[in-house]
Amino acid sequence: MRRLISMIVLICCAIGPAPFASAAETWPDKPVHFVVPFPAGSVTDLVSRIVADGLSKKLKQTIVVDNKPGASGELGNEFIARAAPDGYTIGLGTASTLAVAPSLNPHLAYDPLKDFAFVSLVGQAPYLLVVNSEVPAKNIKELIDLAKAKPGALNYSTVGPASLAQFAGSLFSSMAKVKLTAIPYKSATHAALDLVKGRIQMQFGATAATLPFINQGKLRALAVTSQERLDVLPDVPTMSEAGLPGYEAVLWMAVVAPRATPPDIVERLNQDIRAVLAERDVKKRLAGEVLQVETSSPAELQTRIATDIAKWRALAKEMGIKPE
Repeated sequence: MRRLISMIVLICCAIGPAPFASAAETWPDKPVHFVVPFPAGSVTDLVSRIVADGLSKKLKQTIVVDNKPGASGELGNEFIARAAPDGYTIGLGTASTLAVAPSLNPHLAYDPLKDFAFVSLVGQAPYLLVVNSEVPAKNIKELIDLAKAKPGALNYSTVGPASLAQFAGSLFSSMAKVKLTAIPYKSATHAALDLVKGRIQMQFGATAATLPFINQGKLRALAVTSQERLDVLPDVPTMSEAGLPGYEAVLWMAVVAPRATPPDIVERLNQDIRAVLAERDVKKRLAGEVLQVETSSPAELQTRIATDIAKWRALAKEMGIKPE
């Protein structure tokens, strides 16, 4: 009997331990849910659906897009953070929900740097600094001179103090050393209409929403808030080129997952998403939403979030921006 046990032990040692199957080898064997913290039909929703469609083909599995709007995107991001970390819940995070919101609210229901697994950047949608056609300023220098001549007289729209548009305006005020007046609106659409009618003078507006008014000559674009010019408006300079070096305020979008999602699944998602975003057709569809494709490693996305939180937190303190 002892000889038999010894032989079994020797055979097991010769065979070695059974190979360990990584989580990504069997994943996904059921539909993956892609949580969008904003309403259906929004730019973030449309971008998410384009990404989800391409990712579904790569994974050979259904991607179910779940819209969970509320509290300016915070409810949806909280849902992602609290979901089971099994690779079957991923979702969209933005500069607003992962950088601006935590820079203002120390009691946010989730911690952007502790509660998520970082997958990849998707792209960025810069703002355009536009003015009503009756405003005499034809460039940023003239706008700054106008603002200095009449402190507080120039109004710009926001959708609340926690909005990136508010921070874009505050960053402009800080760097240009001018005083502007922020006017809160319930929607960017209402603000754009008031801008066209001359009830407010300027706006840091989403490109897709303001482009039609620019093409109609009702608004004048003075600068783009990204570090690169837009293909759709190649003659409009960046804010850095126009006289404020280092200025940047863009609505970036990224894919995140619950914190403890297996690293090999996160890596698989990263590689597949980057492959999807490299496809010509996908780039063309995203360009239609005026999104500049930009991908990253998980570590690069984490660094971007941490850097932006520090940047906007410092600006909020300097300018006295308070949450609603």
